[in-house]
Amino acid sequence: MTILVTGATGKVGRHVVSQLVERGERVRALTRNPARASFPRGVEVAAGDLTVAESLAPALDGVTALHLLTVAGEDLSLLENGGEIVDLAVKAGVERISVLGSFYEGTVEAALRERGLPWTQLLCVEFMSNAFEWMDGVRAGVVHHFGNLPGAVVHEADIAAVSVAALTEDGHAGQAYMISGPELNTPAERVRMIGEAIGREVEFRELTEAQVRERMAAEGAEQEMIEFTVMLGTNPPKEGAIVQPTVQQVTGRPGRTFAQWARENAGAF
Repeated sequence: MTILVTGATGKVGRHVVSQLVERGERVRALTRNPARASFPRGVEVAAGDLTVAESLAPALDGVTALHLLTVAGEDLSLLENGGEIVDLAVKAGVERISVLGSFYEGTVEAALRERGLPWTQLLCVEFMSNAFEWMDGVRAGVVHHFGNLPGAVVHEADIAAVSVAALTEDGHAGQAYMISGPELNTPAERVRMIGEAIGREVEFRELTEAQVRERMAAEGAEQEMIEFTVMLGTNPPKEGAIVQPTVQQVTGRPGRTFAQWARENAGAF
């Protein structure tokens, strides 16, 4: 069978591709820019754009499993054409779908429920790779951040592992998996772990709400984004601070810790 991975160059998608290849699966990777993409040997690269449903038809030819995003691009806006995409999947005879959702449900989830396709919903807390936003601060020796509440941040490779299981094994259709990391830690603790991984001390300084509002406004952020950031720093969704057993239950191994992530990515800092 051929498995199509959308968002194949993204934070999670690239791990889905590599893990499927490691399992010996036939993988087709969807990307807007095939000439600029780099994938493991043996991966078939297909051009396509989720916002243009008809561009997906050739990529879906012969596909029996599909890893699907619900957002349109870097701005994380929800896809408006979920019904068209799902209809193409039905026409292609797709038998398994893993859906990496966002903060809100949209047209993709609605269409899948309406058409009755077998699919698995992947719901995730904050990605560990969001720590790359601290890169400049880490290099300068001090990270300024708003909010210091504990969270169960998750490694993107663990999200991918759950997706791979849903795409290649029976028993996952109809499930909504909340996926977290294996432990709680605060942003200050994550900064400390990055410092330990790179071998130098990095200070953590917590911004006040007034400071973060002023900074974001000066950077041209829209008011909606400012309010969203303040909410995440002061009253985030409770799910973000709950350690879930999903990775262990689905994959048979514990999830990766933030300390592991920091060591893996120390060279980037």
